[in-house]
Amino acid sequence: MTQFVMPPRKPVSERTAMSNYIEPRDIHALLALGPMAPVRNPYPLFRELRATQPVLALNPARSIAGSRRAVLVTRYQDVKAVLRDNETFSNDIVQRTMGVVMGPTVIGMDGKEHLQHRALITPSMTTRKITGGDFPREVRRIADGYVDTFIDAGRADLHEQFCYSFPLSVFVSLLEIDLGDVKEFHDHSKALCLVAMDPAKGFAASEWLLNFLQPIVQQKRRQPGSDLISVLVQSEVDGATLTDLEVVSFLRLLTLAGAETTNHTIGTAMVALLRDPELMAGVRADRTLVPKLVWEAMRWESPVSTVLREASCDTRIGDVRIEKGTEVICHIGSANRDEQQFDDPDTFDIDRADRDPIPFGFGRHYCAGSHLAKLEAEIGVNTLLDRLGNIRAIPGEEFSVVGFSFRGPDRIPVTFDRLT
Repeated sequence: MTQFVMPPRKPVSERTAMSNYIEPRDIHALLALGPMAPVRNPYPLFRELRATQPVLALNPARSIAGSRRAVLVTRYQDVKAVLRDNETFSNDIVQRTMGVVMGPTVIGMDGKEHLQHRALITPSMTTRKITGGDFPREVRRIADGYVDTFIDAGRADLHEQFCYSFPLSVFVSLLEIDLGDVKEFHDHSKALCLVAMDPAKGFAASEWLLNFLQPIVQQKRRQPGSDLISVLVQSEVDGATLTDLEVVSFLRLLTLAGAETTNHTIGTAMVALLRDPELMAGVRADRTLVPKLVWEAMRWESPVSTVLREASCDTRIGDVRIEKGTEVICHIGSANRDEQQFDDPDTFDIDRADRDPIPFGFGRHYCAGSHLAKLEAEIGVNTLLDRLGNIRAIPGEEFSVVGFSFRGPDRIPVTFDRLT
Protein backbone atom coordinates (compact mmCIF):
# COMPACT_ATOMS: atom_id res chain seq x y z
CA MET A 1 0.00 0.00 0.00
CA THR A 2 1.30 3.43 -0.87
CA GLN A 3 2.15 5.46 2.21
CA PHE A 4 -0.21 8.42 2.52
CA VAL A 5 1.63 11.60 3.46
CA MET A 6 -0.52 13.57 5.85
CA PRO A 7 -0.86 17.27 4.99
CA PRO A 8 -0.46 19.87 7.75
CA ARG A 9 -3.40 19.43 10.10
CA LYS A 10 -6.05 22.09 10.38
CA PRO A 11 -8.19 22.53 13.49
CA VAL A 12 -11.32 20.42 13.60
CA SER A 13 -14.20 22.80 13.17
CA GLU A 14 -16.94 22.97 15.80
CA ARG A 15 -20.50 22.68 14.60
CA THR A 16 -23.32 24.90 15.79
CA ALA A 17 -25.04 23.28 18.75
CA MET A 18 -28.48 21.80 18.30
CA SER A 19 -31.29 23.13 20.46
CA ASN A 20 -31.00 20.17 22.83
CA TYR A 21 -27.28 20.72 23.34
CA ILE A 22 -26.20 22.89 26.26
CA GLU A 23 -23.61 25.65 26.25
CA PRO A 24 -22.62 26.11 29.92
CA ARG A 25 -22.54 29.66 31.31
CA ASP A 26 -20.19 29.02 34.24
CA ILE A 27 -18.56 26.11 36.02
CA HIS A 28 -21.18 25.82 38.79
CA ALA A 29 -23.96 25.75 36.20
CA LEU A 30 -22.03 23.04 34.38
CA LEU A 31 -21.62 20.93 37.54
CA ALA A 32 -25.30 21.26 38.33
CA LEU A 33 -26.24 19.54 35.05
CA GLY A 34 -24.86 16.16 36.07
CA PRO A 35 -22.26 13.78 34.65
CA MET A 36 -23.99 12.95 31.37
CA ALA A 37 -25.78 16.18 30.45
CA PRO A 38 -25.51 17.05 26.72
CA VAL A 39 -22.92 19.78 27.28
CA ARG A 40 -21.26 20.40 23.95
CA ASN A 41 -18.13 22.41 24.63
CA PRO A 42 -16.97 23.02 28.22
CA TYR A 43 -13.36 23.66 27.20
CA PRO A 44 -13.47 27.49 27.15
CA LEU A 45 -14.52 27.31 30.82
CA PHE A 46 -11.68 24.93 31.64
CA ARG A 47 -9.18 27.09 29.75
CA GLU A 48 -10.19 30.09 31.83
CA LEU A 49 -9.96 28.09 35.06
CA ARG A 50 -6.51 26.76 34.22
CA ALA A 51 -5.33 30.35 33.72
CA THR A 52 -7.04 31.96 36.71
CA GLN A 53 -8.26 29.37 39.28
CA PRO A 54 -6.67 26.00 38.51
CA VAL A 55 -7.72 24.68 41.94
CA LEU A 56 -11.20 26.09 42.27
CA ALA A 57 -13.09 26.02 45.58
CA LEU A 58 -16.63 24.91 44.81
CA ASN A 59 -19.96 25.77 46.32
CA PRO A 60 -20.70 22.71 48.54
CA ALA A 61 -23.98 22.25 46.68
CA ARG A 62 -21.95 21.46 43.56
CA SER A 63 -19.73 18.79 45.11
CA ILE A 64 -20.19 15.28 43.77
CA ALA A 65 -20.12 13.53 47.14
CA GLY A 66 -21.96 16.18 49.15
CA SER A 67 -18.78 17.22 50.95
CA ARG A 68 -18.55 20.42 53.01
CA ARG A 69 -15.41 21.39 51.08
CA ALA A 70 -14.67 20.55 47.45
CA VAL A 71 -12.25 21.70 44.77
CA LEU A 72 -12.07 21.23 41.02
CA VAL A 73 -8.55 20.63 39.65
CA THR A 74 -8.03 21.42 35.97
CA ARG A 75 -4.28 21.66 35.21
CA TYR A 76 -2.40 18.65 33.87
CA GLN A 77 0.45 18.72 36.39
CA ASP A 78 -1.89 19.14 39.36
CA VAL A 79 -4.24 16.36 38.22
CA LYS A 80 -1.32 14.01 37.68
CA ALA A 81 0.19 14.87 41.07
CA VAL A 82 -3.10 14.08 42.85
CA LEU A 83 -3.53 10.76 41.05
CA ARG A 84 0.09 9.83 41.77
CA ASP A 85 -0.18 10.42 45.55
CA ASN A 86 -2.29 7.59 46.94
CA GLU A 87 -1.22 8.29 50.52
CA THR A 88 -2.49 11.87 50.57
CA PHE A 89 -5.52 11.47 48.30
CA SER A 90 -7.82 8.59 49.17
CA ASN A 91 -10.20 6.63 46.92
CA ASP A 92 -12.55 5.79 49.77
CA ILE A 93 -14.76 8.71 48.75
CA VAL A 94 -15.57 6.78 45.56
CA GLN A 95 -16.86 3.91 47.66
CA ARG A 96 -19.03 6.30 49.67
CA THR A 97 -20.58 7.70 46.48
CA MET A 98 -20.73 5.18 43.62
CA GLY A 99 -20.43 2.35 46.13
CA VAL A 100 -24.07 2.78 47.14
CA VAL A 101 -25.10 1.41 43.74
CA MET A 102 -21.94 -0.40 42.61
CA GLY A 103 -21.19 -2.22 45.84
CA PRO A 104 -17.57 -2.70 46.97
CA THR A 105 -15.25 -2.15 44.00
CA VAL A 106 -11.54 -1.80 43.40
CA ILE A 107 -11.85 1.88 42.38
CA GLY A 108 -13.00 2.73 45.92
CA MET A 109 -10.14 0.93 47.68
CA ASP A 110 -6.76 2.08 48.93
CA GLY A 111 -3.45 0.47 49.79
CA LYS A 112 -3.17 -3.28 50.29
CA GLU A 113 -6.89 -3.87 49.78
CA HIS A 114 -6.73 -2.20 46.36
CA LEU A 115 -3.65 -4.14 45.28
CA GLN A 116 -5.14 -7.49 46.35
CA HIS A 117 -8.41 -6.95 44.48
CA ARG A 118 -6.78 -5.43 41.39
CA ALA A 119 -4.51 -8.48 41.16
CA LEU A 120 -7.61 -10.65 40.67
CA ILE A 121 -8.48 -9.08 37.30
CA THR A 122 -5.19 -7.88 35.82
CA PRO A 123 -4.09 -11.35 34.56
CA SER A 124 -7.22 -11.41 32.37
CA MET A 125 -6.46 -7.93 30.98
CA THR A 126 -2.79 -8.16 30.01
CA THR A 127 -1.60 -7.35 26.48
CA ARG A 128 -0.65 -11.01 25.93
CA LYS A 129 -4.09 -12.22 27.05
CA ILE A 130 -5.98 -9.65 24.98
CA THR A 131 -3.96 -9.74 21.76
CA GLY A 132 -3.00 -13.41 21.76
CA GLY A 133 -4.82 -16.43 20.40
CA ASP A 134 -8.19 -16.07 18.72
CA PHE A 135 -9.48 -13.12 20.74
CA PRO A 136 -8.78 -10.34 18.16
CA ARG A 137 -10.59 -12.45 15.53
CA GLU A 138 -13.54 -12.82 17.92
CA VAL A 139 -13.62 -9.03 18.38
CA ARG A 140 -13.66 -8.57 14.59
CA ARG A 141 -16.42 -11.18 14.25
CA ILE A 142 -18.56 -9.25 16.76
CA ALA A 143 -17.88 -5.95 14.98
CA ASP A 144 -18.81 -7.45 11.61
CA GLY A 145 -22.02 -8.79 13.12
CA TYR A 146 -23.14 -5.30 14.09
CA VAL A 147 -22.22 -3.86 10.68
CA ASP A 148 -24.22 -6.64 9.02
CA THR A 149 -27.39 -5.35 10.71
CA PHE A 150 -27.32 -1.98 8.93
CA ILE A 151 -24.98 -2.15 5.94
CA ASP A 152 -27.72 -2.83 3.38
CA ALA A 153 -29.60 0.34 4.40
CA GLY A 154 -26.79 2.64 3.23
CA ARG A 155 -27.25 4.82 6.28
CA ALA A 156 -26.99 4.42 10.04
CA ASP A 157 -26.57 6.14 13.36
CA LEU A 158 -23.13 4.75 14.17
CA HIS A 159 -23.53 5.61 17.83
CA GLU A 160 -26.84 3.81 18.26
CA GLN A 161 -26.21 0.91 15.89
CA PHE A 162 -22.51 0.20 16.46
CA CYS A 163 -20.57 2.12 19.13
CA TYR A 164 -23.09 1.75 21.96
CA SER A 165 -23.36 -2.06 22.00
CA PHE A 166 -20.26 -3.44 20.25
CA PRO A 167 -17.75 -2.90 23.13
CA LEU A 168 -20.03 -4.45 25.75
CA SER A 169 -20.62 -7.46 23.51
CA VAL A 170 -16.86 -7.90 23.30
CA PHE A 171 -16.41 -7.65 27.05
CA VAL A 172 -19.09 -10.20 27.89
CA SER A 173 -17.39 -12.62 25.51
CA LEU A 174 -14.54 -12.59 28.06
CA LEU A 175 -17.11 -13.38 30.75
CA GLU A 176 -18.64 -16.16 28.63
CA ILE A 177 -22.21 -15.11 29.39
CA ASP A 178 -25.23 -14.27 27.25
CA LEU A 179 -26.64 -10.81 27.96
CA GLY A 180 -29.58 -11.15 25.63
CA ASP A 181 -30.44 -7.50 24.96
CA VAL A 182 -27.01 -5.84 25.16
CA LYS A 183 -28.48 -2.36 24.84
CA GLU A 184 -30.78 -2.92 27.83
CA PHE A 185 -27.84 -4.10 29.92
CA HIS A 186 -25.77 -1.07 28.88
CA ASP A 187 -28.68 1.26 29.68
CA HIS A 188 -28.89 -0.09 33.23
CA SER A 189 -25.11 0.01 33.71
CA LYS A 190 -25.00 3.64 32.60
CA ALA A 191 -27.91 4.53 34.89
CA LEU A 192 -25.71 3.69 37.90
CA CYS A 193 -23.86 6.96 37.26
CA LEU A 194 -27.08 8.94 37.67
CA VAL A 195 -27.55 8.04 41.34
CA ALA A 196 -26.68 11.54 42.59
CA MET A 197 -29.04 13.25 40.13
CA ASP A 198 -31.79 10.61 40.06
CA PRO A 199 -31.42 8.25 43.06
CA ALA A 200 -34.48 6.18 42.21
CA LYS A 201 -33.15 5.42 38.73
CA GLY A 202 -29.66 4.63 40.03
CA PHE A 203 -30.90 2.23 42.73
CA ALA A 204 -33.35 0.58 40.34
CA ALA A 205 -30.51 -0.06 37.89
CA SER A 206 -28.35 -1.49 40.67
CA GLU A 207 -31.10 -3.90 41.69
CA TRP A 208 -31.77 -4.92 38.08
CA LEU A 209 -28.09 -5.74 37.54
CA LEU A 210 -27.93 -7.70 40.81
CA ASN A 211 -30.95 -9.80 39.83
CA PHE A 212 -29.45 -10.43 36.39
CA LEU A 213 -25.88 -11.19 37.45
CA GLN A 214 -26.25 -13.07 40.74
CA PRO A 215 -27.70 -16.27 39.20
CA ILE A 216 -24.83 -16.25 36.68
CA VAL A 217 -22.30 -15.92 39.50
CA GLN A 218 -23.91 -18.79 41.38
CA GLN A 219 -23.87 -20.97 38.26
CA LYS A 220 -20.16 -20.23 37.77
CA ARG A 221 -19.52 -21.34 41.36
CA ARG A 222 -21.16 -24.68 40.60
CA GLN A 223 -19.48 -25.12 37.22
CA PRO A 224 -16.42 -22.87 36.93
CA GLY A 225 -14.57 -22.48 33.66
CA SER A 226 -11.62 -20.35 32.55
CA ASP A 227 -13.56 -17.08 32.15
CA LEU A 228 -13.17 -13.99 34.32
CA ILE A 229 -16.26 -14.67 36.46
CA SER A 230 -14.96 -18.15 37.25
CA VAL A 231 -11.61 -16.65 38.22
CA LEU A 232 -13.35 -14.23 40.59
CA VAL A 233 -15.59 -16.79 42.29
CA GLN A 234 -12.60 -19.03 42.98
CA SER A 235 -10.31 -16.23 44.17
CA GLU A 236 -9.41 -15.54 47.78
CA VAL A 237 -8.46 -12.34 49.57
CA ASP A 238 -6.90 -12.80 53.00
CA GLY A 239 -8.00 -16.44 52.99
CA ALA A 240 -11.66 -15.78 52.19
CA THR A 241 -13.42 -16.25 48.85
CA LEU A 242 -15.32 -13.32 47.40
CA THR A 243 -19.02 -13.17 48.21
CA ASP A 244 -21.67 -13.06 45.49
CA LEU A 245 -22.13 -9.35 46.17
CA GLU A 246 -18.41 -8.68 45.80
CA VAL A 247 -18.30 -10.52 42.47
CA VAL A 248 -21.46 -8.77 41.21
CA SER A 249 -19.94 -5.43 42.26
CA PHE A 250 -16.82 -6.21 40.23
CA LEU A 251 -19.01 -7.02 37.25
CA ARG A 252 -21.12 -3.87 37.58
CA LEU A 253 -17.91 -1.83 37.48
CA LEU A 254 -16.21 -3.76 34.70
CA THR A 255 -19.20 -3.79 32.37
CA LEU A 256 -19.83 -0.08 32.87
CA ALA A 257 -16.18 0.82 32.35
CA GLY A 258 -15.79 -1.56 29.42
CA ALA A 259 -18.89 -0.27 27.68
CA GLU A 260 -18.63 3.48 28.21
CA THR A 261 -14.92 4.04 27.61
CA THR A 262 -14.68 2.26 24.27
CA ASN A 263 -18.12 3.39 23.12
CA HIS A 264 -17.09 7.03 23.46
CA THR A 265 -13.61 6.50 22.03
CA ILE A 266 -14.83 4.91 18.80
CA GLY A 267 -17.54 7.54 18.48
CA THR A 268 -15.13 10.44 19.00
CA ALA A 269 -12.68 8.96 16.49
CA MET A 270 -15.44 8.72 13.89
CA VAL A 271 -16.58 12.29 14.61
CA ALA A 272 -13.01 13.48 14.03
CA LEU A 273 -12.84 11.60 10.72
CA LEU A 274 -16.20 12.92 9.54
CA ARG A 275 -15.21 16.51 10.30
CA ASP A 276 -11.88 16.26 8.48
CA PRO A 277 -12.07 14.64 5.00
CA GLU A 278 -8.27 14.77 4.64
CA LEU A 279 -7.88 12.84 7.87
CA MET A 280 -10.53 10.33 6.77
CA ALA A 281 -8.73 9.75 3.48
CA GLY A 282 -5.36 9.45 5.17
CA VAL A 283 -6.43 6.94 7.79
CA ARG A 284 -8.43 4.92 5.25
CA ALA A 285 -5.33 4.68 3.04
CA ASP A 286 -2.84 3.91 5.83
CA ARG A 287 -4.26 1.82 8.67
CA THR A 288 -1.04 2.05 10.67
CA LEU A 289 -2.46 5.46 11.63
CA VAL A 290 -5.47 3.94 13.43
CA PRO A 291 -3.70 3.48 16.80
CA LYS A 292 -2.61 7.14 16.67
CA LEU A 293 -6.14 8.16 15.74
CA VAL A 294 -7.58 6.28 18.73
CA TRP A 295 -4.98 7.65 21.15
CA GLU A 296 -5.55 11.22 20.01
CA ALA A 297 -9.32 10.71 20.27
CA MET A 298 -8.88 9.76 23.93
CA ARG A 299 -6.74 12.82 24.59
CA TRP A 300 -8.96 15.24 22.68
CA GLU A 301 -12.18 14.01 24.31
CA SER A 302 -11.29 11.92 27.35
CA PRO A 303 -14.17 9.43 27.62
CA VAL A 304 -14.06 9.33 31.42
CA SER A 305 -13.29 12.94 32.25
CA THR A 306 -13.59 13.19 36.04
CA VAL A 307 -11.88 11.25 38.81
CA LEU A 308 -12.74 11.73 42.48
CA ARG A 309 -10.38 11.73 45.47
CA GLU A 310 -10.46 12.98 49.08
CA ALA A 311 -7.63 14.61 51.01
CA SER A 312 -6.70 12.29 53.89
CA CYS A 313 -4.63 15.01 55.59
CA ASP A 314 -3.96 18.73 55.29
CA THR A 315 -1.95 19.28 52.12
CA ARG A 316 -1.51 21.53 49.09
CA ILE A 317 -2.37 21.26 45.41
CA GLY A 318 -0.17 23.68 43.55
CA ASP A 319 -0.28 26.89 45.59
CA VAL A 320 -3.64 26.15 47.20
CA ARG A 321 -3.99 24.87 50.76
CA ILE A 322 -6.28 21.82 50.98
CA GLU A 323 -7.83 20.77 54.29
CA LYS A 324 -8.24 17.17 55.37
CA GLY A 325 -11.60 15.83 54.15
CA THR A 326 -11.75 18.04 51.05
CA GLU A 327 -13.35 16.42 48.01
CA VAL A 328 -11.00 16.70 45.03
CA ILE A 329 -12.55 16.49 41.55
CA CYS A 330 -9.76 15.94 39.02
CA HIS A 331 -10.87 16.82 35.50
CA ILE A 332 -8.85 14.60 33.18
CA GLY A 333 -10.52 16.12 30.12
CA SER A 334 -9.26 19.56 31.07
CA ALA A 335 -5.81 18.17 31.92
CA ASN A 336 -5.56 16.61 28.47
CA ARG A 337 -6.33 20.01 26.90
CA ASP A 338 -3.77 21.91 29.02
CA GLU A 339 -1.82 24.30 26.81
CA GLN A 340 1.15 24.06 29.19
CA GLN A 341 1.43 20.35 28.33
CA PHE A 342 0.15 20.07 24.75
CA ASP A 343 0.73 22.34 21.77
CA ASP A 344 -2.51 23.66 20.29
CA PRO A 345 -4.50 21.26 22.50
CA ASP A 346 -7.95 22.00 21.05
CA THR A 347 -6.84 20.75 17.62
CA PHE A 348 -7.29 17.07 16.80
CA ASP A 349 -3.84 16.13 15.50
CA ILE A 350 -2.68 12.53 15.19
CA ASP A 351 0.80 13.77 14.25
CA ARG A 352 1.39 15.59 17.55
CA ALA A 353 4.20 14.69 19.88
CA ASP A 354 2.62 12.40 22.47
CA ARG A 355 3.45 14.43 25.62
CA ASP A 356 1.88 11.75 27.85
CA PRO A 357 -1.91 12.25 27.89
CA ILE A 358 -3.74 10.52 30.75
CA PRO A 359 -7.11 9.30 29.38
CA PHE A 360 -6.88 6.13 31.49
CA GLY A 361 -5.93 7.95 34.68
CA PHE A 362 -2.54 7.65 36.33
CA GLY A 363 -0.78 5.84 39.15
CA ARG A 364 -1.95 2.70 40.91
CA HIS A 365 -5.51 3.18 39.71
CA TYR A 366 -4.53 3.35 36.03
CA CYS A 367 -7.33 1.61 34.10
CA ALA A 368 -6.78 -2.15 34.21
CA GLY A 369 -8.76 -2.57 30.99
CA SER A 370 -6.77 -0.06 28.92
CA HIS A 371 -5.32 -2.72 26.58
CA LEU A 372 -8.77 -4.14 25.91
CA ALA A 373 -10.26 -0.68 25.30
CA LYS A 374 -7.58 0.23 22.75
CA LEU A 375 -7.84 -3.12 20.97
CA GLU A 376 -11.63 -2.84 20.70
CA ALA A 377 -11.45 0.74 19.46
CA GLU A 378 -8.81 -0.02 16.82
CA ILE A 379 -10.68 -3.07 15.53
CA GLY A 380 -13.97 -1.17 15.62
CA VAL A 381 -12.63 1.73 13.54
CA ASN A 382 -10.89 -0.60 11.09
CA THR A 383 -14.08 -2.62 10.63
CA LEU A 384 -16.11 0.48 9.79
CA LEU A 385 -13.48 1.67 7.30
CA ASP A 386 -13.11 -1.79 5.75
CA ARG A 387 -16.80 -2.22 5.12
CA LEU A 388 -18.22 1.28 4.66
CA GLY A 389 -16.99 3.48 1.83
CA ASN A 390 -17.48 7.21 1.41
CA ILE A 391 -18.77 7.63 4.96
CA ARG A 392 -20.29 11.08 5.24
CA ALA A 393 -22.46 13.10 7.56
CA ILE A 394 -26.09 13.58 6.57
CA PRO A 395 -26.71 17.24 5.65
CA GLY A 396 -28.74 19.01 8.30
CA GLU A 397 -28.21 16.22 10.86
CA GLU A 398 -26.06 17.76 13.59
CA PHE A 399 -23.97 15.72 16.01
CA SER A 400 -21.39 16.54 18.64
CA VAL A 401 -19.33 15.12 21.49
CA VAL A 402 -21.16 15.88 24.73
CA GLY A 403 -21.00 15.35 28.49
CA PHE A 404 -19.13 16.42 31.63
CA SER A 405 -17.89 13.33 33.51
CA PHE A 406 -18.41 11.02 30.53
CA ARG A 407 -17.87 12.47 27.06
CA GLY A 408 -18.78 11.05 23.69
CA PRO A 409 -21.13 11.63 20.77
CA ASP A 410 -24.80 10.95 21.43
CA ARG A 411 -25.55 10.33 17.75
CA ILE A 412 -23.54 9.91 14.53
CA PRO A 413 -25.97 9.87 11.58
CA VAL A 414 -24.17 8.95 8.35
CA THR A 415 -24.65 7.60 4.87
CA PHE A 416 -22.14 5.36 3.12
CA ASP A 417 -21.43 3.04 0.21
CA ARG A 418 -21.19 -0.68 0.83
CA LEU A 419 -17.69 -2.11 0.30
CA THR A 420 -17.98 -5.68 1.60
